[in-house]
Amino acid sequence: MKSGFVNIIGNPNVGKSTLMNALVGENLSIITYKAQTTRHRIMGILNGDDFQMIFSDTPGIVNAANKLHQHMLGFINNALSDADVFLVVTEIGQTLKNNEILEKIIQSDIPVVLVVNKIDLSQQQTVQQMIDYWQGVIPRACVIPASAKERFNLDKVMDALLEVLPENPPYFPQDELTDKSMRFFASEIIREKILLNYSKEIPYSTEVAIDSYSEEFNMDKISAVIYVERESQKNIIIGKGGQMIKKVGIEARKDIEAFTGKHVYLNLFVKVRNNWRNNLKDLKYFGYENK
Repeated sequence: MKSGFVNIIGNPNVGKSTLMNALVGENLSIITYKAQTTRHRIMGILNGDDFQMIFSDTPGIVNAANKLHQHMLGFINNALSDADVFLVVTEIGQTLKNNEILEKIIQSDIPVVLVVNKIDLSQQQTVQQMIDYWQGVIPRACVIPASAKERFNLDKVMDALLEVLPENPPYFPQDELTDKSMRFFASEIIREKILLNYSKEIPYSTEVAIDSYSEEFNMDKISAVIYVERESQKNIIIGKGGQMIKKVGIEARKDIEAFTGKHVYLNLFVKVRNNWRNNLKDLKYFGYENK
């Protein structure tokens, strides 16, 4: 039996979450076109007849502009220390934004599977140049060109991961899919709709917390609070006549219903927490703790 932790590392917006969702076969990580969509470390468990592959999606590598970013980098550093396999995701024309993280991967003896993603957007010659580049940077890496969105070459990615996955008994029950609760996924789905419906700084100044989650026989009742940093942002989230928050609520409810397979009653509120991204107490409340 093979079992181990496959930790996904890469820059923002290279397709880490899309790749994990495709490999696990479930939409566990929210996906948008905006950088810093993933803020937490999210586990997805894939069980086979003779293996258990525990994927860990991490935030994109960022320069720490605030304490929230510091905690996001903390999730990445934790992933560097407890991996059985590194799944490094890149795209054409990019290297890792943090030289220290790249150097830790190079100096480590942990196996590396490196995916050059989004090759459907590039010419074959350019793709080959990137493969050669990364093979030179990390000689032990198995470098695979792929498109997570188009599901191209994902079978080769799986084969490469299975090849280096260590012999271990399974760490989790066969029917377990993730380490996160439904409360977490509900908050993430709401945050995804905020990322998709608002522009500029608004999505990055926003956090979602579930006030209550009641599971009933045929319906889940959820009360959630959208936190922003300033009163002016609260007005933008709500929108004229409450139209914007209503739109977010409708879109989020539909996706939560698809995720749970049940009807959902969703109630949204908006509150201000001044400068929460730099407040350690607030960050702890929102679950940004590096353990």
